[in-house]
Formats: sequence, C-alpha cells, structure tokens
Amino acid sequence: MSCLLIRDAHIINDGEIFTGSVFVKNKIIDKIFRDHLPQNLPECKAIDAKGKYLIPGVVDDQVHFRDPGLTHKADIQSESIAAVAGGVTSFMEMPNTNPPTTTIKFLEEKHDRAASVSLANYSFYFGATNDNLDEIKKINPANTCGLKVFMGASTGNMLVDNPNTLHGIFAESPVLIATHCEDEQTIRQNSYAYKEKFGEDVPIHYHPDIRSTEACYKSSSLAVELAKKYNSRLHVLHLSTGKELELFDPYPYTPEKRITAEACIHHLWFDQSDYNDLGTLIKWNPAIKTPEDKKSLFEGLLSNRIDVIATDHAPHTLEEKQQTYFKAPSGGPLVQHSLCAMLEFFQRKQISLEEIVRKMCHVPAELFNIAQRGYIREGYWADLVLIDLDSSWSVNKDNIYYKCNWSPFEGYTFSSKVLYTIVNGNVVYENLDEARLFDEKKGMRLEFNR
Repeated sequence: MSCLLIRDAHIINDGEIFTGSVFVKNKIIDKIFRDHLPQNLPECKAIDAKGKYLIPGVVDDQVHFRDPGLTHKADIQSESIAAVAGGVTSFMEMPNTNPPTTTIKFLEEKHDRAASVSLANYSFYFGATNDNLDEIKKINPANTCGLKVFMGASTGNMLVDNPNTLHGIFAESPVLIATHCEDEQTIRQNSYAYKEKFGEDVPIHYHPDIRSTEACYKSSSLAVELAKKYNSRLHVLHLSTGKELELFDPYPYTPEKRITAEACIHHLWFDQSDYNDLGTLIKWNPAIKTPEDKKSLFEGLLSNRIDVIATDHAPHTLEEKQQTYFKAPSGGPLVQHSLCAMLEFFQRKQISLEEIVRKMCHVPAELFNIAQRGYIREGYWADLVLIDLDSSWSVNKDNIYYKCNWSPFEGYTFSSKVLYTIVNGNVVYENLDEARLFDEKKGMRLEFNR
C-alpha cells in the first residue's frame, strides 16, 4: 500500500475553508479529518501543511501542447511538467497539431503518447472540419473531453465555415462542443484595410481592431443561436469582450446550464495598453482588448456569466513571436503561472480563494463531467496542490519550465507559490528550498461520466 498524509492544512473546497488533514491511500483520497488525527493511521510519508492552503488540482480545459508535429515549440512532456509546476493536475489539449486531431486514429495516438510522458492527467479534443461529421459521430463520450470547433481562423483545414456542417455538428455531436468564436470574413476585411495602410508591419496595438469586438460577437452569437436551436451542450472558449457577456446567463453552473463560457488569464490580466511594452508577446486570438473589456470580463467572472478560468496556453519560440505583425503567430505560454496569477487577484481583494477554486477546479470538472476529480472528497482521485500565500518569487528564465523558455510574466514577482503538486496520490512537484520534479509516475487519461 502506498499512502500520504497532508497534515493541518487550510483546506479550500466546496465553498468553504477549514483546517484539516487529508489521508491518501492507493492514489485515492481515503479520509478527510476535520479534527484530531486518529492514532491508528499507518506509517507513511507526511507533509506538514500548517499555515498553508490545500486545494484540488487545477483543471485547465484549454491548452495547446504542440505535439505532434510542432514540437520545436513545446511537447506533451515539457508542457505537462510546466503544468504541474503551476498546480495544474489535469489538462485538455486542442486538436490543431500536425497532423490535426480530426480522426479517431490520430486522437488515440495522442492519448498513447501522453500515457508514456505526461506528468499530469490528460484528455484531447477531437477537431471538427467542414467534412468530417461522420467521424465526429464516432467519438466516445466516456473518454473524450469534447469537440473543438474553430468558428474563426485556424491552422490548416480546421476552420468550420460551412453552414450545413455547423448545423450538423450542433445537431449531432455526441460530446460537448467547445468553440473558438471569431468571424473570419470580418477579420479578413479588417486585415486588408490595415495592410493597405501599413503594409506587413502593422503596429501591434491595432490587433484588437483587426480581431475586433464585432468579429467576436458575430461568431459567438451564431454559436449560441445554434446551441439554442438544437439544445446542444456549448462551451464558448476565451471570451475577450464585454459585449459577449450578454449572451450568457448570470447564474452559477449547474448541469441544467447548457451554454457556458470561459475566460483566460491573459484577458483578465493584460489590456491594450500592455502592447506598448510586450508587443507581439501578448498577441493572442482572440485579441487582448481594452481596459473596459478587461474590467467587464472580471465582472462577468464574479457574476457567473463566465463559468471557467483557463489559459489557452499556446507556446511559440521567441524568434517566431518577434516577427512582424502578420508573421508573428498568436498565442503564448501560461499554464505554469495561471494559478499564481489568480492568487494575485485574491491578494488585491478582487476575488475570494473559494471562487478561484470553484472556477479553476470544481466547475471545469463538473462542466465536462470528469469522473472523481476537481474536489477534495473521499473516494476521489488524489489530485492536490499545496500553496503558500506568503512566499514571493520572481519569474525568470531559470525557473520557467516551458520548452520555449519565455513568459509574458518574466520579471513579475508573484506573492504566492506552489509548494507541492500531487497527481493521483503521487508527489510530482515539490518547491521548498529548491524546485524538484518526480517524473517516475505518469498521469492518467481522464474519464467522463456520460
């Protein structure tokens, strides 16, 4: 029997904070003690967590780990290491790799790869195209997180813009539909106008004008309209505008909430003024927009129009990012720093610890029907993160785990630190006097109660 005891932590779970201990046995949370520990517990590794905070492992429902085909930027092994260093114990990865994950064969090959190298638990989205509806119908809802639909520009053949195909997807998808919503025609028109004015080197601060509020709202509203027509289970990824919030209901997630939304760290943290210092390093699609949009998104998070906090972690090399506007790819690395970033908002008194845990751990697990994860509960898999709210550290290249070896947070000093990350009862990351990884045990394929 393998076991682990986490003693005297401030446990944040299910809307409350209490002091207690967690006993883990054979990968599972066996007992949660709110009072004194019994005398008859077996001898096992113990972690003294007094004064520290224990949360369920973070579930990131949107990452791009670039594997296969784009592994000069990132791969499943490197980015899963960065994930656990940031307290992310489960991830759901996107299909725009090379080849794209648009057949069941390619989907299973990615799961096989993750089984051998990923330190975190994993699932992979199936990717929709204009012509693979028959393959979409073969998805197994019990072991696939969802269907990704790019209703805006994407890599290769993954833009779905055929109206008949979209209706078919929303009518017949056997799993949750997750959408990237930007209207391609609007973006092309805006791109043409700015290219006429500036040529290839469009100033980066015009990115949110090219990837405009109009482009986002036009696409998001279409997705919501289709979901309502077919009673589809729709999850709109990475909202970037205040206007889009009106499309979503302001009440906490329950299984009856068929249309949900996500906000990403970069849209909550940065705004248009940050292009002056960070340039194309914060070029994302959808674009980081105005200070007013950022403020509205945070308000939408607190009002429950937004249900989930994720990253859209999407690494590129520095050389790629430092090209001119149209050549510099969109996306950046975030999965190692997302939890610490949200804890900064807590330190600023903008959000509670309970709400951070709800939006990063509880709701993603519920929304995707993940089996036995997302909470600290007896009988659940022991995915746990111990954090110190009073331990500051600065982001620099020596402590970045991303394969691309850069971060938009470089030079920033966070107030909180991840001390331990535990995946399926195994300590995979420890950061006390120095950071240490334990990569002997790998993560598990996520399963879904559907």
